[in-house]
Amino acid sequence: MKGTMKLIVSAFLGSTITLGAIWYTESHDSKEKITIEHINRAPVTGVSYNGLPGFDFSSVAADVMPAVVHIKSTVSRGGIRYNGYQYQQLPDPFRDFFNDEFYERFFGPGQKQRPQPGDLNEREYKMEQTGSGVIINENGYIVTNNHVIEGAEEIEVTLYDKETFPATVIGTDPTTDLALIQIKSKGLHSIPLINSDDVKVGEWVLAVGNPFNLNSTVTAGIVSAKARNINILHDRYAIESFIQTDAAINPGNSGGALVNLDGGLVGINTAIASNTGSYAGYGFAVPSNMVSKIVDDLLKYGSVQRGFLGVTIREVNGKLADEKGLKMVRGVYVDSVGVESAAKVAGILPGDVIVAVNDIETNSTPQLQELIARYRPGDEVSIKVDRKGTLKNFMVTLKNRDGEEVISRKEYNSTLMSLGADFEDLDSETATKLNIEGGVRVKKLYPGILKRDTKILEGFIITKVDKEPVTSVKELTKAIENKKGGLLIEGIYESRPGTHYFALGMDM
Repeated sequence: MKGTMKLIVSAFLGSTITLGAIWYTESHDSKEKITIEHINRAPVTGVSYNGLPGFDFSSVAADVMPAVVHIKSTVSRGGIRYNGYQYQQLPDPFRDFFNDEFYERFFGPGQKQRPQPGDLNEREYKMEQTGSGVIINENGYIVTNNHVIEGAEEIEVTLYDKETFPATVIGTDPTTDLALIQIKSKGLHSIPLINSDDVKVGEWVLAVGNPFNLNSTVTAGIVSAKARNINILHDRYAIESFIQTDAAINPGNSGGALVNLDGGLVGINTAIASNTGSYAGYGFAVPSNMVSKIVDDLLKYGSVQRGFLGVTIREVNGKLADEKGLKMVRGVYVDSVGVESAAKVAGILPGDVIVAVNDIETNSTPQLQELIARYRPGDEVSIKVDRKGTLKNFMVTLKNRDGEEVISRKEYNSTLMSLGADFEDLDSETATKLNIEGGVRVKKLYPGILKRDTKILEGFIITKVDKEPVTSVKELTKAIENKKGGLLIEGIYESRPGTHYFALGMDM
């Protein structure tokens, strides 16, 4: 082929089980036992193939489709409109298209002036973004992509039988582009998770989702590759170790299911690589083992607990091997080791080549990152390295990004979750500076009452609820617990003058 195709990587706009395992976890804000089913089995290998006309995926499709949902999230955008056209929010390159010729054509002869400050009106408008989700528990826990629900004020979930529910965000993880939400429903059909390490390149898989709002669409393909990094996530600590498939997936499949022929969840469909923005043969899914870890963390601790080695790394190839005098062309090369990092404490040195984690070979950087990300701070892992031709094993106790071997818990309960925010006690130094006794800071907003019914922004400091002072998250919880009807929230911003008041209704 002449030339080089420019590849655009784009996130989406959005049989019988013979051996199984049940996984239980405790919710971090209650003693509720949450059951997520896992399947431990070898991949399907004995499928007869005599041509597509005789190859039937119908039983698998019928089993998994009821567990894949349609998600609609509503996002408000502020912006400048001029004669009905959005102007201020256009990226700079697009503003150049709004030239004199454009205004004369659309607004009449002589209308060659661009919008002037006095002509502009600030307005808020709502956008809807759609995607898919996978039910992983009969009591309404659903996994989707973070980018499907990010910034949403409201989330609506439509089941396979067309029944709709509002959803609450349990937690999100931008580093893997995963999110966990919940709807209030019981007895739902769910998909069990499999061990994605057992998935083989060439294995048949089905992609289930809602591309282009075509609900409950099923496509078939194979696993094309594993541990792919496509540089689509922009978080500093992003983990990209995607399963690649050639099953057709398109915008709207985001958050949907990639399943094997046993009906087990292989991964969560997340991205495509295309030069058009639509299917071009390359789809990518977050592996189910990573999904399992993220879900477990969000349920137990309220946030994702990531273990870190504390090294900078490069993938070994022929050029690097020649440059560094390495005796192998595989593994992950350690460029540097952080001071007091987990790797440093264990004895790993710059120049070592990491070849295995807990006896699982590491042949690429994404694979190593995924394997380490499955563990939490304080967990001990076995790292095998090649040091100048000699294999050495190190037991490494992982640390968090702050260099500590501790788990952090996000303290909130179902009452605060209904508000749709993370809260934290205001520190005494800030309280003194603001001349207040104390308060509760809105740390992060999610879909919920606050985003839906108020103009509260992240950073707002709540000082009173219904005219009663609140100086801690505990007091805030007590003030709104079992509250019905209207509620008046009073507070301040650090960088804005005056006291601000917000009224909201607590009836969901």
